[in-house]
Amino acid sequence: MQNNNYKASFTSDNIASASQEVMEAMIQANQSIAQPYGSDELTAACEERFKELFECDLKVLLVPTGTAANALCLAAATPPWGSVLCHEESHINNDECGAPEFYTNGAKLVNVAGENSKISAEHLQEKAGLKKGDVHSVQPSVVSITQATESGSLYSLEEISAIGRIAKAQELKLHMDGARFANALVSLGCTPAEMTWKAGVDLLSFGATKNGVMAAEAIIVFDLSLVEELEFRRKRAGQLFSKMRFMAAQMNAYLKDDLWLHNAGHANAMAKKLADGLDRFPQIELLTEVETNILFCRLPERTIEALHSQGFSFYANRWGKGVCRFVTSFMAREEEVDDFLQAIAKLHSQ
Repeated sequence: MQNNNYKASFTSDNIASASQEVMEAMIQANQSIAQPYGSDELTAACEERFKELFECDLKVLLVPTGTAANALCLAAATPPWGSVLCHEESHINNDECGAPEFYTNGAKLVNVAGENSKISAEHLQEKAGLKKGDVHSVQPSVVSITQATESGSLYSLEEISAIGRIAKAQELKLHMDGARFANALVSLGCTPAEMTWKAGVDLLSFGATKNGVMAAEAIIVFDLSLVEELEFRRKRAGQLFSKMRFMAAQMNAYLKDDLWLHNAGHANAMAKKLADGLDRFPQIELLTEVETNILFCRLPERTIEALHSQGFSFYANRWGKGVCRFVTSFMAREEEVDDFLQAIAKLHSQ
């Protein structure tokens, strides 16, 4: 039953429920017994789906969280005396509670500058070979990029390829944090292969939880030399599920009939609708181009307070006075966006 007192929430795409197809797949997986620890048919089928999707041989390791996926990838790609080259605004640098450092047993995260939350190839070139071989310094070992970024911006295929070429030339691994992989893919209109291994990506954290899955992420390993270490690290980290079929069932349903692309496309479209509506108000300043399902803008303080008091949810003033972040999910409805915009229009007409 629809709650008439419900107000739209734009705090995060994590607030969304799991897709109905995903829940039904889990119920179906619960109807019989299966071999544990990924030796079941559903997990095998999941890996085959990913091979077809990415058009190459690869290995899939399912884990329950994006933090685990990112940290395990980085741990397999760098020694404790190594460094992870990443953007200052990346999720691994700001929102993983030190998990990358913990899982790598002390590797250092080194920031690489760039506009719009993206590593600049020029700045990466400067740091990729810095103090290489110097026993007094951490050694550059892996580059990590976020696609889409924390500000909703996108690396173009050309930008990923440029970073990939630098990484290869300096013998560094390239990791992609794809928590919003589907949103980025839909926006760029390319293939999963073009956005990853064809551009030089060795490891991918394939996100699904933000886009319709209950609790399942996938480590996609393109560099098969890293598989054995990742398998041991996953077990040692307590991330190897006994009843793996339930994570595989979620992922299979997520990929079936392009559900993941449909969900992401809708979330992106709702962000664009919201941005177009906000752009009509001269008192509101859009701060970022809307490329995925995230937008930043600056609202008058009285507008923020009034909207919050009416029950609308979004983050404000965390990135500066009046700066607000809006994130739309696959569950966002057009009526919710319209309701929000109408509330702003009423406030600004007073």
